[in-house]
Amino acid sequence: MSSTDYQSGREALGGRLRELRSEAGIQGKELAERLGWQRSKVSRLELGKQTATATDLEAWALALDVPGEVADLHSRLRGLDSQQRSWRRQLARGHRAVQDRYVAEYRRTSTVRGYEATVIPGLFQTPDYARHLILLNAELMQSPRDTDEAVNARMRRQEVLYEGSKTFRILVWEGALHAHIGPAEVMAGQLDRLNGLIGLPQISLGIVPLGAPLTLSPKHGFWIFDEERVVIETINTEFTLESTEDVTLYGRAWDRLEESAVHGQQARRLIGRARASLDLN
Repeated sequence: MSSTDYQSGREALGGRLRELRSEAGIQGKELAERLGWQRSKVSRLELGKQTATATDLEAWALALDVPGEVADLHSRLRGLDSQQRSWRRQLARGHRAVQDRYVAEYRRTSTVRGYEATVIPGLFQTPDYARHLILLNAELMQSPRDTDEAVNARMRRQEVLYEGSKTFRILVWEGALHAHIGPAEVMAGQLDRLNGLIGLPQISLGIVPLGAPLTLSPKHGFWIFDEERVVIETINTEFTLESTEDVTLYGRAWDRLEESAVHGQQARRLIGRARASLDLN
């Protein structure tokens, strides 16, 4: 999160604290006395000049006799720590650092639910497919070319697929199978790779067919880690959402997409159809 984003979030949290105090009809001086704080601390928190702790927020709500607000205040505080990372800043020194961070993320995660609408997930990419994708992104973002290092780091991320203690439930929109990242030979190898992952005990790969009845439009890709946080990538930014409400919402969206997905032999047929459409002459 940039300093500007962080400060805006802190000011919004302070505004909510001020609102709760005003609704309770209590002056700042009186609240400070109830809490045993300096009056200046109440002022700094309300103006967004100081970051509240979780304990501060709980004490604030209890002092105003609104304990039901604690969960919302904590969620807002987590929102400050939720990461809104600009790709421009992340990629300023190249792509490897981002890939290394993902390696660490997956190693500390036990259960992943993911959905991709436009690209084969990084966990399932071949080196050639990953290379072409990283080069395209580097060109778009005008970032340094550390392609070999980035590809190697992305491949290291895939080591977690073979750890028996982890579970991966991944959905892919069929359109991603037909989005050509690189030459036909690269796509053929990538589709063969996907086909080979079907049936592995720790992986559930579902394809959402183009013609399937949907209860949710395909929308954007997203990843749910341990039912605790959601990661979303846009063209310019990566978001991490950690509030219970957001995780529940994205979990519900994943469930709806999964209802339309096919697995096993049906998924293999869709992958085979995409491969057969390639011009390999």
